[in-house]
Amino acid sequence: MRWQHPERGLIYPAEFIPVAEETGLVIAIDRWVLREACRQMRQWMSKLPPRTAPLTVGVNFSSRHFSQPDLVEHVGLTLGSTGLDPHSLELEITESVVMEDGEAATDSLRQLNALGVQLTIDDFGTGYSSLSYLHRMPIQKLKIDRSFVSQIEGGAGNREIVKTILTLSRNLGVRVVAEGIETGEQLARLKALECEYGQGHFFSRPMDARAAGALI
Repeated sequence: MRWQHPERGLIYPAEFIPVAEETGLVIAIDRWVLREACRQMRQWMSKLPPRTAPLTVGVNFSSRHFSQPDLVEHVGLTLGSTGLDPHSLELEITESVVMEDGEAATDSLRQLNALGVQLTIDDFGTGYSSLSYLHRMPIQKLKIDRSFVSQIEGGAGNREIVKTILTLSRNLGVRVVAEGIETGEQLARLKALECEYGQGHFFSRPMDARAAGALI
């Protein structure tokens, strides 16, 4: 998500998303992003050769959006209007969102899972998630927060945290992704810990839709 400001140029989300969350505009932004992501993914997939393995697109949801009473209905309508297979959509929420109201969050996740949508806990390790709630949630993936990945080359403490999250994910039967990989050394250490998936600038810088389509 980027804001091309007419006077200030390109503004990154770290600067404007907190303001959007404070004012409530983040709900409209989230819904626009969801619609555009589904539409774009459906367009990309229509151009791929038959029998190509299905792709997935991840969309982050803010806590303000996730708590909306019509959330599940809106996701279903967006999938229907864009024609995207629900299994190709991956919704990402932070563990702090879950802990704000564990019972309600778990119920929403179950309803989304019933639609066929994939569910991910983003920035895992930075909050205070209850393992009892985590065990009950119908999630398919955990993402290790970049703060642990960026320091994995340093002290043993961060490596032990990453190792613990990897063990937890295996016990829960979910996939795990390391976020924010920027160096070959970080990648090598994560491989040594048998982390299967990763994302970050080491693999690719952020792209616009045209460049991403060419890569696909």
